[in-house]
Amino acid sequence: MERKNNERKKKKFKVPHTYVILSLVILIAAVCTYFIPAGQYDRVEVNGRSVIDASSYHTVDANPVGFFDLFKAIPQGFQDGAQVIFFIFIVAGCFNIVMATGAIERGIGKLAYATRGKEKLLIPIVLTIFALMGATFGINEEGIIFVPVGIALARALGYDSIVGMSMVTLGAAIGFSSGIMNPFTVGVAQGIAELPLFSGFGLRIAVWVVMLIITAIYVMRYAKKVKDNPRISYVADLEKEESEIKIDLEKLEDLTKRDWLVLAEVIVCFGILIWGVFKYGWYLTEIFALFVIMGIAAGILGGFGPSKIATEFVNGARSIVFGALVVGLARTILVVMTDGMIIDSVIRSLSAAISHLPKSIAAVGMMLVQAFINFFIPSGSGQAAATMPLMTPLADVLGLTRQTAVMAFHFGDGFTNSIIPTSSVLMGSLSVAKIPYERWLKYIAPLMGIWIGTCAIFMVIAALINYGPY
Repeated sequence: MERKNNERKKKKFKVPHTYVILSLVILIAAVCTYFIPAGQYDRVEVNGRSVIDASSYHTVDANPVGFFDLFKAIPQGFQDGAQVIFFIFIVAGCFNIVMATGAIERGIGKLAYATRGKEKLLIPIVLTIFALMGATFGINEEGIIFVPVGIALARALGYDSIVGMSMVTLGAAIGFSSGIMNPFTVGVAQGIAELPLFSGFGLRIAVWVVMLIITAIYVMRYAKKVKDNPRISYVADLEKEESEIKIDLEKLEDLTKRDWLVLAEVIVCFGILIWGVFKYGWYLTEIFALFVIMGIAAGILGGFGPSKIATEFVNGARSIVFGALVVGLARTILVVMTDGMIIDSVIRSLSAAISHLPKSIAAVGMMLVQAFINFFIPSGSGQAAATMPLMTPLADVLGLTRQTAVMAFHFGDGFTNSIIPTSSVLMGSLSVAKIPYERWLKYIAPLMGIWIGTCAIFMVIAALINYGPY
């Protein structure tokens, strides 16, 4: 009898479906357009960027989102997120062609076998690699393509898909958010704040090191628990469904000549990707093209005919339909807020709320305001253009350095991208990893609390030392 009651309680508190959660947020955003006063800032062009004129806020006629408009916002959200949605389909389809050859599986199996007994070291090593990539050339959307590799490696070592995704995405998040030399966040924000490019990097390096240590410990502790008892994994049931993807280290097949050719081709393509992103600023369109080339070439080198290549591509794309559609729903939230003319009103109110706080507390408040705004403007450079024209003069008024305002921005913008459902990078990574958002939320919430607390400490330090220059 007691067991039945426990089962009923579990059913009662079951987390809603991801689509339900996002639909509720969309509905709340629509309702807010009836109560939050509509307002707008004027935008001006500065060095080719659209920047808010901080003194230009004015009220406009209310434009509440009506019943039919709410549903029209959904296809608009999918249209706005189309590039990322199709990027996910292309990545999944092409990578499935590579996986179907078996070369990745056998190659990772050999690597895992060679590191048996030392597998714990791979977690901090992979985290560090991606943290360096995020810190130097701001890897963000590009990290999605590495998620399947991280998951295959994690499963080969006896972990789950969450560990695999964490090694890639959390590593990239640390580098991107600490912003040592991130051109998309720190570079843009410092330009608006009229600071020397990438100045003040010393404190940001300290942030990078501290966050990397904290995250490595967190992921390694979870990984150890999962390895000791796979049933406590947040995705234990899903890991059983994906059992055919796991690698049996006791029954490894030798790598064939075709395998070596496929692996070499994949490594070359990833090398070209990194070179193109870093040297020529490649983005999704170029990566689309490179992945199509990689998938087709891998299929040919693996001995597949045209029909087999097409079949494996479709199978891969089909497997992530659920997650890809989540990106469109997440973008719908932003469409509703924009159509309702309330995003600028929210930004103005939040800025005003911290204008009378003591110096150190105000620094933390600026970071929290940026984190809240990030839910509605998850684009790093976009948020910088929207908020830094306001935060820069606010820092001047509060007696904080502009460098502190920039730090508040890249902390608030970056770290929360690993939890907010409006982040196309997060939702895209989850779709590729086949991890439901609500499962990831349970896993990441404690780490997010630690990250925010640590960022708050660094914000206080920045305020106390008059973090400079300026």
